[in-house]
Amino acid sequence: MPSATDVSPVPERLHALDAVRGFALLLGIVLHATLSFVPAQTRFWIIQDTPSITLALLFFAIHVFRMTTFFLMAGFFAHMSFHRRGVWGFIKDRMQRIGVPLVVAWPILFAMMGVVVFWAAGFPNGGPIPGEPNWPPVLPSFPLTHLWFLYVLLELYAAILLLRSGVAWLDRSDRLRTSADRLTARIMRTPLAPAILAVPVGIALSLDPTWVGWLGVRTPNQSLITNLQALIGFGTAFGFGWLLNRQIDLLRILEKRWLINLAFAIGLIAISFALALVPSLPDVRSIPIGVGTMRVTGAIVYALAIWTTTFAAIGLALRFMSGFSPARRYLADASYWLYLIHMPIVMALQVAVSRLDWPWPIKFATILVVALPVMLASYQLLVRYSFIGIVLNGRRLRRERTPAVTAPGSAAT
Repeated sequence: MPSATDVSPVPERLHALDAVRGFALLLGIVLHATLSFVPAQTRFWIIQDTPSITLALLFFAIHVFRMTTFFLMAGFFAHMSFHRRGVWGFIKDRMQRIGVPLVVAWPILFAMMGVVVFWAAGFPNGGPIPGEPNWPPVLPSFPLTHLWFLYVLLELYAAILLLRSGVAWLDRSDRLRTSADRLTARIMRTPLAPAILAVPVGIALSLDPTWVGWLGVRTPNQSLITNLQALIGFGTAFGFGWLLNRQIDLLRILEKRWLINLAFAIGLIAISFALALVPSLPDVRSIPIGVGTMRVTGAIVYALAIWTTTFAAIGLALRFMSGFSPARRYLADASYWLYLIHMPIVMALQVAVSRLDWPWPIKFATILVVALPVMLASYQLLVRYSFIGIVLNGRRLRRERTPAVTAPGSAAT
């Protein structure tokens, strides 16, 4: 994506999409902060604190749509960047903003998280996450941690460049691209668009005999071979975002349908959450529906929830956040850095508050109230106008004039 100093005119409503991308990353911080409070029969996080069904619902709702929304925006802005920079300029930019942070940040953050895990292991309700591979890993197993999204982005960039090169070579008359544009427009114009886009990921989830609602799309955070669910789910979102940027006016459809999509999203998330809770019920065997049927039903509803909520989130932003906001723009710019560094900070705070005899709302609020200001201060002091900021977001002037229309500046898209 272009940097904050680019002045090429773009539609005003792209401020909303920049906000969507930033908030998707920031919601990831909130999601990870809930993990120590999610009820579970077997501990699945480094520390198990006071269980909260409210935070379990918050975790579930964010997990439904966050990464699909992010990858849709990533594909959208990747197409924009590709046509502004050209092939080699695009590759250089992506390697700088995605490849370098992955290679440099991973060992530092992994070591810090290891220290926190070692600390948590000293408490009876904490320790290494069950089921994760020991160190050193046996390839292709590899603990990508929360930085897996950078790895998958690099895979998707490579795939889209190869696909585009093949199409350009075969499609000298632009017939394939014209047909793709027509199909994209037809999908967007029908009210069944979320259902159509949900088909690939719905099939992938349904065919997984071990899938449960809490998992959502399996994140490839423990292997260098991205699992099929992630490739299909996030690849579909990325590809559709790429095509959507070819016809930006189609975004108006999402803006017009924000309310109906939001209503369906709330209902589908509620149903998905209820279905996810069924296996943990004490009298689950008395339910007349078979386990397999329940799993497939949950997968279909979850897939519908993914795309309906994604469209609702984008439509909401287009409806209410299209104008320039210095605060939103600052948070969008900072979100990449905050997401990169947040995990060891949040984990350490989770371990610390787990030893306190406080109600879970105060513990959860404390984690966020302490973590976010510290991370924002580090962005302002160490990143925003430094070499790190240039790598992540491009060069930035200390006194920027706010133009009437500003192109979104993203690192991770």
